[in-house]
Amino acid sequence: MWTTWRPDSKAVLRDKKARASLKRYFDVMEDDKPAKFVVAKKLSATFSKNDSIAKLWTLHEKLTEEYYLLEKEIDTRQKRLEELEPSEMSFLDLKLEIANRILENCHLCTRRCGSNRLDGELGYCRCGTQVTVSTIFPHTGEEPELVPSGTIFTLGCTIRCLHCQNWGISQWYEPGTIQSARQLARAVETLREGGCRNVNLVGGDPTSWLSQWFETFLHVDVNVPVVWNSNSYYSEETAKLLAGFVDVYLLDFKYGPEDCAERLSDAPDYWNSCTLNHLYAKKYGELIIRVLVLPNHLECCTKPVLEWIAENLGVSVRVNLMFQYHPEWRANEAPELKRSLTEAERKRAITLAKEAGLTNFIT
Repeated sequence: MWTTWRPDSKAVLRDKKARASLKRYFDVMEDDKPAKFVVAKKLSATFSKNDSIAKLWTLHEKLTEEYYLLEKEIDTRQKRLEELEPSEMSFLDLKLEIANRILENCHLCTRRCGSNRLDGELGYCRCGTQVTVSTIFPHTGEEPELVPSGTIFTLGCTIRCLHCQNWGISQWYEPGTIQSARQLARAVETLREGGCRNVNLVGGDPTSWLSQWFETFLHVDVNVPVVWNSNSYYSEETAKLLAGFVDVYLLDFKYGPEDCAERLSDAPDYWNSCTLNHLYAKKYGELIIRVLVLPNHLECCTKPVLEWIAENLGVSVRVNLMFQYHPEWRANEAPELKRSLTEAERKRAITLAKEAGLTNFIT
């Protein structure tokens, strides 16, 4: 059992605002309710490998509605999970089938590069079909409600931030190790049994490995909340597939609506993609938003991001206003990123959060 705790990771258990915004997560973490993937494996899905992708999506839309009705019945004790009959094919199997079909013309991320990963083509993220892992460990540096967090860092990313602090992982400078779905499932179980509050899918970015993650959790036999730790730059198809699988969306909201995302992270259409995915996350799960404050980007990025969050997701959503920026990797290619934040910028960011009306933000 993991026994090293940060003081705030204990105190957060009594934090009313955190518990209110992440109510179901806390219940799953404490084994009072089943994780979404556990419920998804109990929901029967009747389909054929020969069905068209359009037919599979129609079924997925129908089962998404059925899933959330079932989840509510289980949560309110109208139905008992253990009394549900096991099915030959489940909602999670359907998600895996659709995700595998997408790999033929990959559009898991907003970039929609169209590579045929099943035929060996590597797209922008350079991810194939065999998930490549950097490290697996109990992370004590995440948000207090997540610590200790069972993190699995995979290689590859869908964007290229000049200031990336995990560039060795995101840009494949590390060799990594290929792991099978069953190996990853055992790792998930080991992390949970060792006292981790959740399993944290991160990188790089987990989006490119969506198919492999679905396959992994078909083999997981413990109850553990799934945390989707992403840059938010994924397609609407991916957002739909994540519904009924992800318990907590741990999403970056990096940039405002100007050209900063494309200039600093090679992420065109970032604002539209990011806002849409935050709306999906709010609808289908619970949400922690990470806002990395960048030097000289408070008015063009931090301010509109915080205002949009308050107006569209509610003032009580959990927000981590992050001040740990420091120049990394190729940050010197952008003049404003060559330095860390000033104290004045940190104070200004807090003021902006308060002016937006946010009531549940941490720094």
